[in-house]
Amino acid sequence: MTLTRIWEKATYGEGPIRSCWWAETVDTGDWPALDGAHRTDVAVIGAGFTGLNAALHLAEAGVNVTVLEAKHPFWGATGRNGGFCCLGGAKAGHDTIAKMFGQNEALAFAQTERAAVDHVDALLDRLDLQVDRHSKGETLLAHRPRDFAQMRDAGVDEIRGLYGVEPTVLAPEELPQAGLNGPFHGALTNPIGFALNPRKYALGLARAAQKAGANIHGHSAVTSVEPRNDGYLLRTTGGTLQAKRLILATNGYSADNLPHWMASRYMPTQSCVLVTRPLTDQELSDQGWTSLQMCHDTRHLLHYFRLMPDNRMLFGMRSGLAHTKMAEAAAQNRIRASFDTMFPAWRDVETPYFWSGLICLSRDLLPYAGPIPGMEGAFAGFAYHGNGVALGSYTGRLLAELAQGKTPSGPWPAALRHTPRRFPFGRLRRALMRPAYLHYAWADR
Repeated sequence: MTLTRIWEKATYGEGPIRSCWWAETVDTGDWPALDGAHRTDVAVIGAGFTGLNAALHLAEAGVNVTVLEAKHPFWGATGRNGGFCCLGGAKAGHDTIAKMFGQNEALAFAQTERAAVDHVDALLDRLDLQVDRHSKGETLLAHRPRDFAQMRDAGVDEIRGLYGVEPTVLAPEELPQAGLNGPFHGALTNPIGFALNPRKYALGLARAAQKAGANIHGHSAVTSVEPRNDGYLLRTTGGTLQAKRLILATNGYSADNLPHWMASRYMPTQSCVLVTRPLTDQELSDQGWTSLQMCHDTRHLLHYFRLMPDNRMLFGMRSGLAHTKMAEAAAQNRIRASFDTMFPAWRDVETPYFWSGLICLSRDLLPYAGPIPGMEGAFAGFAYHGNGVALGSYTGRLLAELAQGKTPSGPWPAALRHTPRRFPFGRLRRALMRPAYLHYAWADR
């Protein structure tokens, strides 16, 4: 069966990550392809944060679990994101969630966001993973004066009320002293969260899952999922896997026909990242940027960036709406122009690393973690809206518990259980993104 995907074929090839900095920092590892006929209790499709967390927790519980990955573990968004382990997962605001499900459920979703960060934090400590961790929370930088006024007046109260922590506010004139010099009009730091190297984290997960007994196969793209009386039969190009239960963890790299329930329930869209060479102390001083805080600005089409421990600057933003050679070149030029505008002292600094990948949205702008309707014993987690390091990891643990017939040990709010609606226009639904991006660009003026 040919997988039905909605982006150009090149999007799913090696081109977008040919110059990915994270690939320079870890060995991919050896993950043999599935060969022949096999049986397992739980099959997991996708070896990213969600799939690897599910595999780890299932294996540690003594469950026979097998992970199938089309390329190699952490090949997708897991191995190419900005490494922000932070609050988030929904594009819908908490007021919107309260209108949909009630104030108590909105608070429950906020608790889930924090539980997701805490989950990764505890996992790093328990597994003793060295992931180049830094940043004391996440800093939001106002790109307009009115944004700072809103952050100062409403943002502080929201953080206190939803997360029970005390944020830090910096006025515009205080930014240079904090090592955050740039075209910004103030800052708000939520102390929850941290930055990491996503591939070091994911590789640590994969090795820990494997050590606990999980079977992990790379180069084993699943081409079909067939219901059977005793579960599901998964076919790859090299073999078959009979599973009693199934977890789908493919997020933005999903296919509309694997299974057919996924059709139009997810919207992949591109994000791109560049990384500089290591900056010298003089270059850091010239720009006035010395903070190791992970940051993003107040735009809808946001920029996210952080100075890493080795003094390389990572800078990301939403990318184009197509994946062709011309579109990729335009995206690379656009992100470099944005970087130069934000950090003018570094206009001549080389940025040898540039890559792109797919994040995943849902129609209601909410993530999903739960059963696949009409498929008994099958579960899915996706649509983290660009914040999958924490919530994708938490979702993996949650799905592992559901696959064992357990009640989740952490919060599972209505916003996370809400079955995603389908986008209109089927395979042509990417056309919806252009007017949305134009609207956001207008709002970001």
